[in-house]
Amino acid sequence: MGTYRRIRFGKIGGSPTVDFAVQELARYLKQMDPGLAVDVLQTESFQKDFAQVIWVGSDPALASFVPDVEDREQDDAFAIDVCDGSGFITGSNARSVLIGVYRFLKALGCDWVRPGISGERIPQKKIEKPCVRIREAASYRHRGVCIEGADTYDNVLDMVDFLPKIGMNAYYLEFLTPMAFFKRWYGHKSNPYLEAEPIHADVVNAMVAALEGEMAKRGICYHKVGHGWTCEPFGIDGSGWNSDPNRQYEMTEQTRSYLALLNGKRVLFNNDPLCTNLCYSNPAVRGTIVDAITAYCQKNPQIDVMHFWLADAGNNHCECDACKKKRPADWYILMLNELDQALSAAGLNTKVVFLLYMDLLWEPLEVKFAHPERFILMFAPITRKYGENYRDQITYDRELPEYVRNQLSMPSSLAENLAYLRRWQTHFHGDSFIYDYHLMWAHLNDPGYEACARNLFEDMRSLRDIGLNGMISCQVQRCFFPSALPMQMMAAALWDRDCDYEEKANAYYLSAFGPNGPDARKYLRMVSEHFSLYEGASHGSGAKIAGPLCGSNEEFRQRILDARQIIDQCAAHSSPWQEEWKLLRFHSDYVLSLAKAAELTDEKEYEKAKEVLTQMVDWLNRNELSVQPVMDCFNAKKHWLRRLDPEKCRKSMDV
Repeated sequence: MGTYRRIRFGKIGGSPTVDFAVQELARYLKQMDPGLAVDVLQTESFQKDFAQVIWVGSDPALASFVPDVEDREQDDAFAIDVCDGSGFITGSNARSVLIGVYRFLKALGCDWVRPGISGERIPQKKIEKPCVRIREAASYRHRGVCIEGADTYDNVLDMVDFLPKIGMNAYYLEFLTPMAFFKRWYGHKSNPYLEAEPIHADVVNAMVAALEGEMAKRGICYHKVGHGWTCEPFGIDGSGWNSDPNRQYEMTEQTRSYLALLNGKRVLFNNDPLCTNLCYSNPAVRGTIVDAITAYCQKNPQIDVMHFWLADAGNNHCECDACKKKRPADWYILMLNELDQALSAAGLNTKVVFLLYMDLLWEPLEVKFAHPERFILMFAPITRKYGENYRDQITYDRELPEYVRNQLSMPSSLAENLAYLRRWQTHFHGDSFIYDYHLMWAHLNDPGYEACARNLFEDMRSLRDIGLNGMISCQVQRCFFPSALPMQMMAAALWDRDCDYEEKANAYYLSAFGPNGPDARKYLRMVSEHFSLYEGASHGSGAKIAGPLCGSNEEFRQRILDARQIIDQCAAHSSPWQEEWKLLRFHSDYVLSLAKAAELTDEKEYEKAKEVLTQMVDWLNRNELSVQPVMDCFNAKKHWLRRLDPEKCRKSMDV
């Protein structure tokens, strides 16, 4: 006769997120211990006299146990005090309760090494009166991810589901309709071996509605739009970037008169609406944008944070006499103040993000925020180098270039980027976060992910030092090839900036790869050390394969062959970690091709390097489905091809 085991949860209140938290508790505990009986009691408040109950949710009687935070709705903290079948899991808000539930499960041995079911590590064990006591508060308010890359609905859903499991709290869907990201996958334009699947805006909007429901269920802070406000309100398609110089856009003469005047003409900049600025001195232009954003916020009250960005390109601000009287940043703040006034008149408390990026790195001179509490500063150093860390680049001992309309050079050093941020911080003292691109392009330059993970971890630790309160990571949704170490380290440092890198990294490798995790790390460290591509810029015309290699290719090939012995052995053995080892086997072939291409490029054998990359792209195309959950092949192919063959990249990947 087996021992009867029961656990009882008291669900406090009617929050859907707390409901979901209790469901997750029961689901994972039953996976761990199929013989466990789980009872759920629904109450409106904590009942301290109930015996053998673990209370889940927020209640005034439990509030004193939760670490203090500045804002209980926006900032996450939880308290777990469970022993002998009694106690509580509570938090500063419902989302924090869910994060606390996952932390409780992790203390019992569960782990989530990457998104999706295959990333779950759920031990089989008896659950008998667990004892867990933890009190924690997040180091930073903003801990989120932005959609990028080529995505299926499930890719995005898996990411949304993953976020609270690793202590993150926000998700950002760009555009009014994020067509570009889904079109890249379902259109399969970059892969001739996959048949295109038609996808339309109404389908994408239905996906968005479903994702919004999943975010709401988890209490995730929902960010929206950003790109598009400079074209969509005027009837111009802004659902993606246009690289076709011959595409025709229909617009009225009035709309054309709203475009920025450049070199005496009002035309689309590079024939791309998303990259085109407008005549912001014109009250009709500002009013059209403000009215559109306000109406959208009224129609979509589920949005917590609205992003309002200008054009996605530099050096194309209006040169008319009226616009030249102010810097772009001054016209921008003027519009933001007008938006704040309109939102207030509509009774909306939606937060609004404004962006420091391109020409807007140069701070305002005249206009000030009327109500800074409405706004969140977002700093996006897209042209930075990734061999540098925020903390080490705070000092910039040179003069910053003066603002010269449409003749600006964007900073490549991180120190110079941060100097512009400091100037803005003298004008705005409100909430803020960084929007950085570690897992968009830069991670591809470090095929072992060890350098990338360390850099990302150190940057997140240093956010407080540069006066920012978190990060929204602009990244592909599938950045887990060869491992999920970078994202895991990002999440770890955003939650606890004082945590130990080696402790967290070693624990990740053991969860992801099992007892042979140290061997996996040794292999990936070797790969990272062999390439010297990571430290430069990862975006723009200067972002090219840099070389040289760290040692000879002959030596590297031999070390790969040596590592393959343990990789093949673990990949062949049925275990919870087998899938990760199979991915390392695929990865070893991938990095050999990259090493050869980098070596040839360093030797200026460009045509031969292009041939190697072309063969690698074909190989990725043929095998794309086998690595789809972990590798954004669209992004990887685009990244490497644009270093060597921009014309081929444009033709094969135009979306």
